Amino acid sequence: MIRVLLYLLLIALIAAGVVWLADRPGDIVIVWQGLRIETSVLVAATAIAALIVIAILLWSIVRTILRSPDLIGMFLSHRRGVRGYLAISRGLVAVGAGDARAAKRAADEAHRIAGGEPLALLLDAQVAQLSGDRTAAEHAFRQMAERDDTRLLGLRGLYIEAQRRSDHAAARAFAEQAANAAPALGWAGQAALEFRCAEADWTAAQAALDRNYRHGLIDKSEYRRARAVLLTARALAAEETDRDGARTLALDALKLAPTLVPAAELAGRLLSENGELRRGSRVIEKAWAANPHPDLADTYAHLRPGDSARERLSRVQALARNAPKDASGHAESALAVARAALDAQEFAAARAALKPLLKEPTRRVAALMAEIEERESGDEGRAREWMGRAMRAPADPAWTADGFVSDRWMPVSPVSGRLDAFQWKVPLAEIAAERRDIDEQVIESTDVSASPPRGGESARSAERSEAKRGSEAAISPAEIPAPEPAVPAAAPGEATRSRAALPSPPPQPAPRAEAVIPLMHVPDDPGPDPQPDLEPEPGSAGVPRGLRRF
Repeated sequence: MIRVLLYLLLIALIAAGVVWLADRPGDIVIVWQGLRIETSVLVAATAIAALIVIAILLWSIVRTILRSPDLIGMFLSHRRGVRGYLAISRGLVAVGAGDARAAKRAADEAHRIAGGEPLALLLDAQVAQLSGDRTAAEHAFRQMAERDDTRLLGLRGLYIEAQRRSDHAAARAFAEQAANAAPALGWAGQAALEFRCAEADWTAAQAALDRNYRHGLIDKSEYRRARAVLLTARALAAEETDRDGARTLALDALKLAPTLVPAAELAGRLLSENGELRRGSRVIEKAWAANPHPDLADTYAHLRPGDSARERLSRVQALARNAPKDASGHAESALAVARAALDAQEFAAARAALKPLLKEPTRRVAALMAEIEERESGDEGRAREWMGRAMRAPADPAWTADGFVSDRWMPVSPVSGRLDAFQWKVPLAEIAAERRDIDEQVIESTDVSASPPRGGESARSAERSEAKRGSEAAISPAEIPAPEPAVPAAAPGEATRSRAALPSPPPQPAPRAEAVIPLMHVPDDPGPDPQPDLEPEPGSAGVPRGLRRF
């Protein structure tokens, strides 16, 4: 709109100038070498304007002729660029489709047309990864790492290739180099942190964590938690050599994460050794109120080394009253009180503490009940019965990370290398829940009433049902193993009828296509590893040349 207004304003000014000249007539006389020219002012102005336009046109023609070599070069370069762009596009589409042969042809064409372009180098690396040529892929990534505009992409590719061949030293070097070149690069900062944690270099890991936080890679809450975990790891490492330094580090960790169980347990134990019993008690009580844990209860019970077993029981009972009111807090409190009561030989108190947990006893509950039976009355039969139930009982919470179960807390997962990966939970609880949901869906989808019983079987089925209900009433649900599905055997003459009587399987749903088709493999997911040659090459002995391997 502004341009239109400016254009109209310019036209108005030109028209006003022409009108002004027309209203003020005059004559112009030019005498040059005996030649006399007389004309009006308006005609002279028009002639001068025409001469200027003609001069500009002539200069444009001359300038175009002089620049014709550069213009031709620019035209050819533009056409070459378009061809290279189309070749790279076809190559990336072929890589995404998994067509290695078409991708290789497009990469060769792009390399011939625009070999120095960043996308051409990336296409070369992608084709090499798709073909399983790791050497060529690494060579392409090294070429990109030597250029300023593709250095980070090349370092990322080299890092991925080093990880694929399990060269952790090279992978760490590439990650550190990328993190130093671009501190705000997320994958490089996280990789540098994980490598330092895997090597138990907690001081360097803390420096990497601080760098990631300064450049906005993690938020404040995540930073405080991760820093507390690293301080706890440093405290555990310094516990044997520098107990004062370990105590200071554990207290610093609690300032960042007051409910971190390993830091609270270590700080409470070291404070009690230093004579600060009240402060150590407050630390453990605060952590217990948020996350009840058996290590906290054991440390709290033994804060005073000279206390008797009854005094330790009183301390644990006081601690149990501060537990949260949820199921986990109630269970840990009951187990802690039962353990302390058993040590104090207060068997009635131990039984009373465990009584609410006997409906669905876990392994720890059943083991404590076996110990109570053995130590109180010496009834080895009852003790063996409870130990047998303990073998079949559900598992108790444990320190779990990525499916790995540990008897003690560790700052880093030994499986994935993640920091603060261990959680106090029932091992594989998520998998068990998913399996239970699947089993329920299968049971609901199966129509049991579709197979009517044959003659003479209704009475036996009723008897089996009554016997099953009686056994279930006599045995705890935790003791009953999951029954295996079985198909009753039929007589040889009844094979056809038995198959017809069985319920037909539910119809299988038609396979669905994925909603999104990946267009290309990015460097951090370079495609499948090359599989070993399990079949002979085409053209070898016994294999026709026209056949291909899948």
